[in-house]
Amino acid sequence: MTQPQSTRASASKVGGIVGPTSIMTLAVPVGALIVALLSRSLLLLTYVHVLTGGTWTGIDLFMGLVMSRVLGGLSSQSRVEVIKKLVPIMLFFMPALASVAITAGVYLAISLGWSFFSTPIIIAIIIVVILSVQGFGLIMPNEVRIFLELRKPSPDKEKIVKLGMRNFYFAGSQTIFQIAIIFVMAYMGTI
Repeated sequence: MTQPQSTRASASKVGGIVGPTSIMTLAVPVGALIVALLSRSLLLLTYVHVLTGGTWTGIDLFMGLVMSRVLGGLSSQSRVEVIKKLVPIMLFFMPALASVAITAGVYLAISLGWSFFSTPIIIAIIIVVILSVQGFGLIMPNEVRIFLELRKPSPDKEKIVKLGMRNFYFAGSQTIFQIAIIFVMAYMGTI
């Protein structure tokens, strides 16, 4: 039995949104963390922490400062197409980067013997909590809503654009906290 045209279009659209590459963006950072932890290499763990944290910060900076302005000048349909291409990155890669950077940071602090009651660590924990609430409590649910909307036979373009633009602004605001935590980590590295 053949599927109706709208069902086939919807299924191919989902395939175009999330595919094997999307899963790889989730697996690579997590795999790197597992290798670093199993190897017990402080150098590798530091590398994973700095690389994932720096990438997370860079993407947020780019999304908030550049993409929000680029999308502001595009038509609604063009915004939808750009947001559709970004959904796998925001839905899989960004949570993986954030989770791995935070987890590697905790393991580093433990490995280096840092007291979780020292002022720099307390400040870092507060900033990480703020970033986690924003990322997992605001950005990720919006990405799921965008994904679900894109799966519909007739997606609501206005809803996609509204949620996507909101996430770009959230990403930009995360940059402030990420720069603050980089300052705290640079300070910790010098004491």
